[in-house]
Amino acid sequence: MKKAIILSVMLALVLTGCGLRVPQASKILTPDEAKAQITDFINTQLLAAAPYKATVDSISEANGLYKMSIDVNNQKIDTYMTKDATIFFPQAIDMTKKTAVATSTASNQPAPTAEVSKKTAKPTVELFVMSQCPYGTQIEKGILPVVAALGKKIDFAVKFCDYSMHGQGEVNEEMSQYCIQKNEPQNYQAYLKCYLGSAGQPADAAACVKSTKVNAAKLASCVATTDKTYSITAGYNDKSTWVSGQFPQFNIFKADNTKYGVQGSPTLVINGETVSPARDSASLLKTICSAFTTAPAECQTTLSADTPSAGFGYAAGSAASSGATCNTPTQQ
Repeated sequence: MKKAIILSVMLALVLTGCGLRVPQASKILTPDEAKAQITDFINTQLLAAAPYKATVDSISEANGLYKMSIDVNNQKIDTYMTKDATIFFPQAIDMTKKTAVATSTASNQPAPTAEVSKKTAKPTVELFVMSQCPYGTQIEKGILPVVAALGKKIDFAVKFCDYSMHGQGEVNEEMSQYCIQKNEPQNYQAYLKCYLGSAGQPADAAACVKSTKVNAAKLASCVATTDKTYSITAGYNDKSTWVSGQFPQFNIFKADNTKYGVQGSPTLVINGETVSPARDSASLLKTICSAFTTAPAECQTTLSADTPSAGFGYAAGSAASSGATCNTPTQQ
């Protein structure tokens, strides 16, 4: 997806409820002042944890606003800001182009429920995500009730993309989840449910480890061994190894990423087949149940058809984000 990175940054403001107002005295800024203001706002507030920074390629006046072409990680998008720098508009819709708007709106509707062509008695369900990707956490929230309903009727595993986009905290959390799932699978789903409902911070992860009775000492030992085995922290600190020079590798599931051609978070693979259903629990249940040779009674379970929110927390979501992913410009 050509503009996945820039769109994931900009749209995250709407999806997570972040304010768009820039605290600033109400005065008309010159174009140079406005350019400096928005550059600082994006880099210090929106991209503070990102390994890249934004630049403003151009600024001009349009319809009483400042129109800016912003470059983030070699991806460009037009944005707008009031001339007093109090309100930032990551995206604008031209209301004079009704056909284009209608087409765009239709493309944001939930995808038709996907069906798996290869049937098995016990489907294998592999979900590839980045632990801090808002769209990865979105589908995780949708799929957990499905996994709970189907139980041992499926083989389910969360796996991680072979690169990271969201800083050191992401790779640390992925090592931790890998170890919990490997050594205490009976506690993993409860841990993940707890973590997804939090703010996604290290302190939240520690609290979830405690509340779900994960063995903290065993977890720490496993993380240390895993880190050394896969050179995760060493690779994070050596930028010469990063994908495109910008994203650290995370190679625990490298072979599976290569096998399935995983291109971003989330990627859902069922019986070896990549599928892209909507991310609500009802749609995910229908897709996974389509992979059974003979669907069990549990496939008749009534689950929510509401799209989970992107990011952390269990607030109501939006169908408009049901097809969004976290990926790099080279993962297309």
